[in-house]
Amino acid sequence: MIVDDSRLQRRLLRSALQAERYEIVEADSAERAMELCEEDLPDIVLSDWIMSGQTGLDLCRAIRAKERDNYVYFIVLTSKSEKGELAKALREGADDFLSKPVSAEELRGRLSAGERLLAIERQLVAKNRMVTDTLQVMRSLNESLNRDLIEARKLQMSLVPRRTTEFPGGSVSYMLQSSGHVGGDLVGEFRFAEDRMGVFSLDVSGHGIASALITARLSASLSGNIPGQNVALQQDGDRLTMLRPSEICERLNTMFIQEIDTEHYFTIVIGEIDLKTRKMIFCQAGHPHPAVIDTDGRTRFVGGGGMPVGLIENATYEDFELDLAPGERLLLYSDGLTECPHPDGGMLDEDGLSDMIQRQHTRTGARFLDALKWELSRLVDDRDLPDDVSAAVIAFHAPD
Repeated sequence: MIVDDSRLQRRLLRSALQAERYEIVEADSAERAMELCEEDLPDIVLSDWIMSGQTGLDLCRAIRAKERDNYVYFIVLTSKSEKGELAKALREGADDFLSKPVSAEELRGRLSAGERLLAIERQLVAKNRMVTDTLQVMRSLNESLNRDLIEARKLQMSLVPRRTTEFPGGSVSYMLQSSGHVGGDLVGEFRFAEDRMGVFSLDVSGHGIASALITARLSASLSGNIPGQNVALQQDGDRLTMLRPSEICERLNTMFIQEIDTEHYFTIVIGEIDLKTRKMIFCQAGHPHPAVIDTDGRTRFVGGGGMPVGLIENATYEDFELDLAPGERLLLYSDGLTECPHPDGGMLDEDGLSDMIQRQHTRTGARFLDALKWELSRLVDDRDLPDDVSAAVIAFHAPD
């Protein structure tokens, strides 16, 4: 766009650009130029500084104030030569200036410089638009993924039994707290006889969706009371019985290595409880040592450690037996408890867990587990827990 109140000056400028491939629009005043800009904003403006009515700088300021998608390169034509005046033009938004009388060769050179700048600006605008569009797509995908993860968390929580399962003379309570939307921890139970119950606590390596999917697969393998569906059970004549916990771990190890192609593995404590005699038989496969809590809150840790499941073929496992006295409790838990960061730079470990249990031992069932979770939150100053935390507490009531 050429803006000048002199028809002769406009004709001279157009003539100098005749050989170039420009689409030229003329305006005889700043006011007319703004009217044309409302219809179609030009890429480059050549405007005289001093005109009747508004000046070229008034036009420059008006264009700069206008909302636009692309940059307008503004060249002021002037007979002024004072450095202060020219600096003022640049401060007001002009990109360049040409002294009158205008040299056709210099004019074409200044326009070429403006074109290069506009080409760079258009590339940046295109790339910014691409980034914006990509971010919008990513935001939409993230929102969709977040909704799916919220639903996945609900589904995963549905795999955990009710907070507390009562049985004659005792109860089992559960707690699951994932560090993200979903996690790799799971606690659960399965009933296979009136006076027998299987319980387990497991922890799949890693975090997030992959661990949660493996957890769901393992939950299906330890659910129900149908042999073949539940790898822990077998039909013994007309009775349903539970395999020895060590044999269950060996079965799970074989299944995991042969059927699940993954670099993950898992740890587990699984056992059978005789609800009448309080006799228990457990197997510990790489999982933290179960804690026996007496009536005064003192804790002793039991079990023999063992190899995690899914690391090596033909791994073997050992059982250990327990007899809980009335009033005693057995706590099964994941390493999210004992490996919780401690303010002194270490981890909570078994000693810290024992102290925590001692402080909260008068609470029972789900309230006891909630108190442990609250203590963990206080330990990390109410920040998100760095690892999944799960636990099950088995209690046999003391006689009145």
